[in-house]
Amino acid sequence: MKRREFLGLTTWPLAQTARGQRRARTAQPNFVFIMGDDLGVYDLGCYGQKLIRTPNIDRLAAEGMRFTDCYAGGAVCAPSRSVLMTGQHLGHTTVRANASLRTGERVPLGADDVTVAQVLKGPEWRDAFDDTRGYATAIFGKWGLGEPGSTGLPNDHGFDEWFGFLNQQHAHGHFPEYLWRNKAKETLKGNLDGRRREYASDLFAREALYFIERHIYEPFFLYFTPTVPHGRYEAPSQGLYANEPWPEEARNYAAMVTRLDSYVGRIMAKLKETGLEENTVVFFASDNGGAFEFKPFETMGPLRAKKGSIYEGGIRVPMVVRWPGKIKAGVAGNHPWSFCDVLPTLADLAGARGVPRNVDGMSVAPTLLGKTQEPERPLYWESFEGGGFHQAVRMGRWKGVRHGLSEPLELYDLHADLGESRNVAAAHKDVAAKMQDFLRDCRTDAPEYPVRRRQASTTIPK
Repeated sequence: MKRREFLGLTTWPLAQTARGQRRARTAQPNFVFIMGDDLGVYDLGCYGQKLIRTPNIDRLAAEGMRFTDCYAGGAVCAPSRSVLMTGQHLGHTTVRANASLRTGERVPLGADDVTVAQVLKGPEWRDAFDDTRGYATAIFGKWGLGEPGSTGLPNDHGFDEWFGFLNQQHAHGHFPEYLWRNKAKETLKGNLDGRRREYASDLFAREALYFIERHIYEPFFLYFTPTVPHGRYEAPSQGLYANEPWPEEARNYAAMVTRLDSYVGRIMAKLKETGLEENTVVFFASDNGGAFEFKPFETMGPLRAKKGSIYEGGIRVPMVVRWPGKIKAGVAGNHPWSFCDVLPTLADLAGARGVPRNVDGMSVAPTLLGKTQEPERPLYWESFEGGGFHQAVRMGRWKGVRHGLSEPLELYDLHADLGESRNVAAAHKDVAAKMQDFLRDCRTDAPEYPVRRRQASTTIPK
């Protein structure tokens, strides 16, 4: 069997091989975190999409939990991924925008930043486990948190293996001339001189399958971050959609989403083939809200705005979690949580005794396992898109938004108004005041993302 196999548009195979009888020699679960790029909630069949086919992700949802109120770390790529890796929300994490507001350069993770991979792997965290076996770790896809020679490279933050794009601008093309393997460039000969023979996300999926094959007998954390369906909208083939009466970019977009779905199917088939699926927790999400604005797919559905905004369309994402026998199948969960909760959740499920003290998130393992969850706490986001400073907070059913430290707070009841069309701050002054109090102390200033210091307004709209 070829280890480096081509990944086409397939569904999840049911066949087993002899390897299906193998079992990992550890009680610690494996983790596979799959993250689409600019994928909208409503691009998936399990969230109501009718035109784009996503049978493997839909099956993942049918066999696990599908969350309706899960959020990215931020509204754009790099800050969202920083939150995911560090467990700190945007008021504290190191990378808070795609570039420094002071220099215009990309900001890397700091040498002292501890990622989820470091927590799971060690060695400094290894003593935190009752079972001292640290995790094998890998990332294949987009990183976005450190340039060559910086303090933010994946291999310096707990990842044993790394192959992909270091920054988001390089990742805009799906047929690059090179990618990074650990700390060295790897030329893609099939893409030199204008040729388009090696599709980056196909290569990432190939590496993911090979990693699983090589780590059957030890716990592992696989962070798989392909760059589909991020624009530019280009696919090796339009496949099922070649004859649809849609614009060219819509046919390409649909093909990219279905290709992402095929990667999920291949990974799940590999877990089954190797006998690991019952001891592997699989997460599927998107790095931020959707970006595809054009018909016919209605990528943002009823949500306000899109990628780049702190309204729901920019930060609400799909989240599906599957763990056979541990997570109840076919459940729709409405517990609000975000990427800052991923680090403490994985640490909890892995049996770690603790996480870094500066983590803002909390474990949602109780929700996943059908147990009593700690009370909801505020979720926080900020953004510098469009040259301004924007903040958002969710408290239970309520969502607060303000555009500047001294600007009045907008308040929305998400249970009654998912599209954030009716500002009800004047009618719920107590809720608005509570949010203003939270926003006053929820963040620390960062040199690369200066915010003019002034007392935040406590004025509640009349």
